[in-house]
Amino acid sequence: QVQLVESGGGLVQAGGSLRLSCAASGRTFSSYAMAWFRQAPGKERELVAAISWNGGNTYYADSVKGRFTISRDNAKNVQYLQMNSLKPEDTAVYYCAAKGSRRPAYYALDYDYWGQGTQVTVSS
Repeated sequence: QVQLVESGGGLVQAGGSLRLSCAASGRTFSSYAMAWFRQAPGKERELVAAISWNGGNTYYADSVKGRFTISRDNAKNVQYLQMNSLKPEDTAVYYCAAKGSRRPAYYALDYDYWGQGTQVTVSS
């Protein structure tokens, strides 16, 4: 069992930056692939970025490439999402997710554990 708690969301102006954190409980964090998803009002949940168990492989949605960076610290049981050059269209609830295997996946149904979400609002 893994419990995930996100933090770091908030209100920021367009062009600004935020760093989201996801703290995980449990001793097997390093064996899980991790990801960040987001869901805007009236839209489906979408994958933003994903990272393999050791950080060796990462994936980004086209909409965030070059602006967002996913990372993890297995010693601290934490993953991060550094978000730069934020745009109003990045406004959403951001969710941390864990997948019970080392390789990340693209679809929400493939992830086993979820955090409660943190709101990110980007004003124009």
